[in-house]
Amino acid sequence: MENIKQNIHIDYPEITMYQMVEDIAKKNPKAIAYEFFGSKTAFKTFVDDINQAARAFIAAGIKSGDAVTICMPNTPQAMTCFYALNRVGAVANMVHPQSAQNEISFYLNISESKMILTVDMFYDKVRKSLESVDHPVTILVARMQDELNPVMSLVYIAKAGKDFIKYPDSTNDILWRNFVKKGTKDVVLPDNVFDKNKTSVILYSGGTSGTPKGICLTDYNFNALALQAVASIGIDLHPGLKMLSCMPMFHGFGLGINIHTVLVHGVTCILMPNFNGKSYAKMLITKKPNCIAGVPTIFEALLHRPELDGKDLSFLLGMFCGGDSLSVELKKKVDTFLKEHNASIQVREGYGLTECVTASCLTPKDTYREKSIGVPFPDTVYAIVRPGTDEVLPNGEEGEIILTGPTLMLGYLKNPEETALTLRTLSDGRVWLYTGDLGSMDDDGYVYFKQRIKRVIITNGYNVYPGQLENEIDSCPEVAYSCCIGVKDPRRMHKIRAYIVLRDGVVGDDACKQKILDTLKVSVAQYALPKEIIFRKELPKTLVGKVAYRKLEEEAEAEEANNG
Repeated sequence: MENIKQNIHIDYPEITMYQMVEDIAKKNPKAIAYEFFGSKTAFKTFVDDINQAARAFIAAGIKSGDAVTICMPNTPQAMTCFYALNRVGAVANMVHPQSAQNEISFYLNISESKMILTVDMFYDKVRKSLESVDHPVTILVARMQDELNPVMSLVYIAKAGKDFIKYPDSTNDILWRNFVKKGTKDVVLPDNVFDKNKTSVILYSGGTSGTPKGICLTDYNFNALALQAVASIGIDLHPGLKMLSCMPMFHGFGLGINIHTVLVHGVTCILMPNFNGKSYAKMLITKKPNCIAGVPTIFEALLHRPELDGKDLSFLLGMFCGGDSLSVELKKKVDTFLKEHNASIQVREGYGLTECVTASCLTPKDTYREKSIGVPFPDTVYAIVRPGTDEVLPNGEEGEIILTGPTLMLGYLKNPEETALTLRTLSDGRVWLYTGDLGSMDDDGYVYFKQRIKRVIITNGYNVYPGQLENEIDSCPEVAYSCCIGVKDPRRMHKIRAYIVLRDGVVGDDACKQKILDTLKVSVAQYALPKEIIFRKELPKTLVGKVAYRKLEEEAEAEEANNG
């Protein structure tokens, strides 16, 4: 089965994610675990906070195997909650805070979450989502200002925080800061229990077939990733170094690389709750992080920030790109930018899926082969099979990328049928992940990604499945049918354009567009909403009567070429 020989093997410790962090904290108690807008927290304090929150969860009746949803941006409360749940053996159900109301209901139902942690600005949406949840859920409400220094806290409250002071407004819900106070010393923490086959984290993805699925991941998956990634990046990560942690925790890339991999090596996470080009550039200049990781849109945005003009970025030891394909043109531009700013590195591209946490392949430190996504991580093996079969193809031939290794998910939550299609045991006795992506490998083991087999639009690093979005649009009373495509966008890489055929008698004006968008906001995440709506009397069809989305894509490409 193997297309590439692995020269490195790693012995993965059989301990929990919490224990990995606890171990580094014991060795480096005074090292800074994370920084949040200037407020720094040492590893010893971080572990103490985790244990207090863990005791609070136990006091609230949360036990091993129970699910709690974290619907948060990158904040200290989200970090503490994540590891506290791991400390008690509970499941962290990670959800995008910009998810639509109906999506949050779905995530709470399928995971059977008993609690949900969210920030006060999203409280009202989360509270409304509980109307469609089939069991009781307590909302834990975090406030940004609670983690800021006194001056910044007052500024934040005056600018934004004042609008959400009234939340929580239900007697069943509680502020996070009051909740953790219930974790008193008399509450006994359980022994740490490592189970290689127990779900510790649920992340959400469209999956390889485009329908929403919960991806069940383990302590072993995340700990293996942390060690594999460091072996592959070739940088000695140690206390004193810093990572600008902007990729969100509800994303495999954010949680697996920007948070867990960094923490277990004693590196400081500089937390950013959301991406803003100006703020990101300012963070680079003032905090001087040694590593940055993000989607292509982040790095593209840096090229145009006046704040970085003439600035020295020689402190950068690594820049890693994932979540979307890095074009040859953008890589050249970013590498030139780095050189002009005294950085002795190049941007390196990773490839992976949430079904294996995140990256499982990375371009080597000093070698780049055009259009290659690099070589597999240690203990991870790639192969190329003829689509629709298990037949392994020779090097150089194009087919479906499959892979096997220690980061493969346990399966999709409550979806054995899709799990069986995606995880398959082959003749070598190993379980392989079928990615749904087309690609090839060369004789030296370099992997080349071609395209998704299934329709998918990647915008700002997030997968949006057109079929799913079209179903929601078509359910609007004004709409006869629709088709969604991705069109190139300088900021998002791709933006979503919806072509819509209206029902007879409906006027296609701006008011109609807004009405459709207002309807979609209840069930579609903000990042997945169409940025453009174009009304047509009809759409091109295939011979079998399906909408010919490829013709619309070609039309958009021609339009861009003409405008370019």
